[in-house]
Amino acid sequence: MTTTAPVRAWHRPMRARRPDEEHRAATPLELFFDLCFVVAVAQAAAGLHHDVAAGHLGHALVSYLTVFFAIWWAWMNFTWFASAYDTDDDIFRLTTLVQITGALILAAGVPRAFTDADFTTITYGYVVMRLAAVVNWLRAAAGDPERRATAVTFAAGVTVVQLGWLLRLLLPDEGGLAVFLVLALADLLVPVVAERRGRTTWHPHHIAERFQLFTLIVLGEVVLSTSLAIQSGVDAGNPELWSLAAAGIVIVFALWWLYFDRPSPLPPESLRGALSWGYGHYLIFAAVAAVGAGLAVAVDHELHAAHVSGRLVGYATAVPVAVYLLALWALHLRGKRGVDLVLFPGAALLVLVAPWLAAPVDVVAGVLLVLVTVTLVRRHRTPTRTA
Repeated sequence: MTTTAPVRAWHRPMRARRPDEEHRAATPLELFFDLCFVVAVAQAAAGLHHDVAAGHLGHALVSYLTVFFAIWWAWMNFTWFASAYDTDDDIFRLTTLVQITGALILAAGVPRAFTDADFTTITYGYVVMRLAAVVNWLRAAAGDPERRATAVTFAAGVTVVQLGWLLRLLLPDEGGLAVFLVLALADLLVPVVAERRGRTTWHPHHIAERFQLFTLIVLGEVVLSTSLAIQSGVDAGNPELWSLAAAGIVIVFALWWLYFDRPSPLPPESLRGALSWGYGHYLIFAAVAAVGAGLAVAVDHELHAAHVSGRLVGYATAVPVAVYLLALWALHLRGKRGVDLVLFPGAALLVLVAPWLAAPVDVVAGVLLVLVTVTLVRRHRTPTRTA
């Protein structure tokens, strides 16, 4: 006797999923969503790389952090919404594809944002992503009466803020950063206000897996920069580039190891803790992508294609590594005592000293290697508790 697989529905009511649902894992649609977002991440990292290599440090930081905010915030809102309301019907798939289209529009506008400070295309892409999310929240309001107030608040809040982003394009360039900060804060406050009207039923293990997967995707930017360093070393016959490539390999392996050393750190159960955990990952994601840009600047410096000092080249890698270590310590190692309380901050401090030494990228790699070794030794020396 043969059975046929159930046909996916065109539309089904958007009911809240159970937060204790078993075998809750990332779906192919979510993986495709992440894969398309990596284009925007790559564009942001490339813009940071070229601006730093040209010596435009202030412009590089402002442009990168603002562009990455749009990427991260749209990704995170989709991720948390899908954890609670993914119906996998055709309408949900179509609205997700619209959000992916917005991400591609945003990515297309990144070069102009860095070169001309023109955020028009990025804004249009961002608004497309966010308004598609509004459609999903309205569906949740119709399908989940118990949390209708929450869903309506999300839909209204996101819509109002998107109007603000569009109106920002009409303002003169002066004061653009201040307006951006106000609108970004408004965007960040929407979940704070909405979730107080009723918690959405996001799945903690599913959320942890989604954040891990996006961390892997962003780490791919560091892998790419390391690969380019190896290629440049082969083409130029420059032994310094081989050393830089080896250091890059150690750095990317260490960043991966430190994030995944512990089993699936879950977001806290409290609303404040969960929001802090999710918002804090902005620093982790942005820092990892910036490490890749820093390594690319170091390659340019060795090839005499970067117009910056060796110390600034060192800081281009050291600063994002230090930010990553501090953010990881704050988010994943909360509640630790003794040596664990100072181990990661101490390593971050040593990393920031590296640009004052010879071969700073190699020194950063050495510090990370020692940090990984110490965490390994301490973990294996800690006696395993038995029930």
